[in-house]
Amino acid sequence: MTVFILVAGAFTGAQVWRETAARLAAAGREAHAVALTGLDADRPAAPSARVGLETHIEDVLASIDAVEPGREIVLVGHDYGIHPALGAADRRARRVARLVYLDCAMPRDGVPALAAVPDQALRGELAERYRREGGDGELAPPARDAWARWGSTAGISDAALDRLTALAAPQPLRTLYEPLRLSGKVAAVPVTGVLCTGNGASVELVQRLVDFGDPALAVLADPGTGFFELPTGHWPMLSCPAELATVLLSAAAGEGHRLRPARGTDATPAHLRPFPLDVPVPVRERKEHVDLYVPDGEKPLPAVIVVHGGPLPAGARPTPREWPTVVGYACLAAAEGVVGATLDHRLHDVTDYGRAAEDVAAAVDLVRADPRVDADRIALWFLSGGGLLAADWLAGPPAWLRCLAASYPILAPLPNWGMTDSRFQPARAVSGAGRLPFVLLRAGLESPEIAATVSAFVAAAEDGGARLELIDLPHGHHGFETLDPPEETRPALLQGMRSVIAHLWT
Repeated sequence: MTVFILVAGAFTGAQVWRETAARLAAAGREAHAVALTGLDADRPAAPSARVGLETHIEDVLASIDAVEPGREIVLVGHDYGIHPALGAADRRARRVARLVYLDCAMPRDGVPALAAVPDQALRGELAERYRREGGDGELAPPARDAWARWGSTAGISDAALDRLTALAAPQPLRTLYEPLRLSGKVAAVPVTGVLCTGNGASVELVQRLVDFGDPALAVLADPGTGFFELPTGHWPMLSCPAELATVLLSAAAGEGHRLRPARGTDATPAHLRPFPLDVPVPVRERKEHVDLYVPDGEKPLPAVIVVHGGPLPAGARPTPREWPTVVGYACLAAAEGVVGATLDHRLHDVTDYGRAAEDVAAAVDLVRADPRVDADRIALWFLSGGGLLAADWLAGPPAWLRCLAASYPILAPLPNWGMTDSRFQPARAVSGAGRLPFVLLRAGLESPEIAATVSAFVAAAEDGGARLELIDLPHGHHGFETLDPPEETRPALLQGMRSVIAHLWT
């Protein structure tokens, strides 16, 4: 019989698993929720104890060792709980049949759990507190209306949120600061990922990250690794315990969606497929992190600068400014009689938006300084996750910025990005755009989480009287240039580019 060992996340203990454990038991399985020292009422910390990650690893080890030898153990880690779960699985690799990552990151050897705290501002505050005070002390649990700093509360009933808040316990700071130590033995344990789409994760997103070729993510495409999605927020054991139990039973059976490896298959990753419009490619001119595509004709000319999306692995090759879609936009601009430009920016993690914005600003300066460019007629076109970078240009557009455009953009940080207090909030910034035109190519089959950010932006733009032009692709997906039939995408691309160029000449 399968035995599920369930490890809860920050501020929470065994009690959050009550409904899920009951459903697993009803299905004929055993389920044991680990009581973590200092977080569970029945496992209080000794007055002089220094509770850290190692303490919680020992708690999980005790649960594993209590299982009769020969029985199959499925170890489930949620949120912070994946750190002690992973540490224990590394030491009991032969006892654990499968490790389930429940809506959490992939911890690495030597990295503390602090790195996975979703709220970036809070992460910085805690890091500073550690430098100032050391690792002792506790972090108070969130107030009822502050759980969203730790993950999306989508789907949680008011009663369940009340219960979560009432039972929450202070998190010992040492559990967040103490680095995880792994020997590598856990690599032999089969893995399942359970992604909560309401918190911003999805199988499609993970597949795209694998397609970019980051070696650290190649393991996710291992044939033994499966993935599931749950359409809920960060606490599925509270919002949909029955559905979570069903997924865990399927995970134990080795089921789940398998990812396509980035290498060694006949399938070309979406980001490397051809651009749907057959446009001539002028000679590429490289200047630092910018490529220029300059058409023949009288100079100076307006310019369209294409800003790629992300976050993307730092080692992705070719780099984004050489991807067919990004180059395609720039060459389409050149074919329509203006300068096209692409660039590489350093958006490798959601914490990198600040330096990516610096890279974009530097690229704009470099393009405007070229004598063949009319420095007073510039447009910026943002793709996907690059959409957040539009916020700086919306908040106070310079006179030479004649138009912004975006294709399937993310226009507000996703719930698990921890950017609630960030300046990269286009829906908030659009109130400062004045009469700056914004051409938006909207994918009708966008993921619900991203579509919600676009809807919020459109509503804010309309309320503020912004000059928003919507070009809808009702059957378009995120990345429609390479995912959808060319006959449906070509008209939208041409309409969008010609509208942008008309604004450049106005």
